[in-house]
Amino acid sequence: MLANMNWIAVLLATLVSFISGFIWFGPKTFYPVWWKAMGKSDKEEPGSHQNMAVVFGTIVVALFVQALFLSIVLSWFAASNGSLTATSGALAGLIVGVGIVAATPLSHRLMGGHGFKVWALEVGNDVLNFVLMGLVIGALS
Repeated sequence: MLANMNWIAVLLATLVSFISGFIWFGPKTFYPVWWKAMGKSDKEEPGSHQNMAVVFGTIVVALFVQALFLSIVLSWFAASNGSLTATSGALAGLIVGVGIVAATPLSHRLMGGHGFKVWALEVGNDVLNFVLMGLVIGALS
């Protein structure tokens, strides 16, 4: 299965997802809202206790694993349906994003006291990323 993998599609899907997350959680988009929803003050420096190269490197690895997983799922879809398109890839990404990725952490966020807003902001980007990954992988298949 991995021998037949379209590695260019997986790498491009990883890059597109990283860029999407960078925009989604940018200082002019959802980051300030998410930061406040996490209970952090404006004076608290984000990431001040972390090595940001390690953080971003880990994010890239996680996105690569997600793109690889979705590519495997989409190859099963293509094998059973005979074809894969950008549209069907995006739809499959939406289904995986909502059904697995978004639903799973809801209870953790609520029980951890972070609330619905934090969950919605985080998984909103996750679902978008899976749609974009599916679109890229489907288009390049």
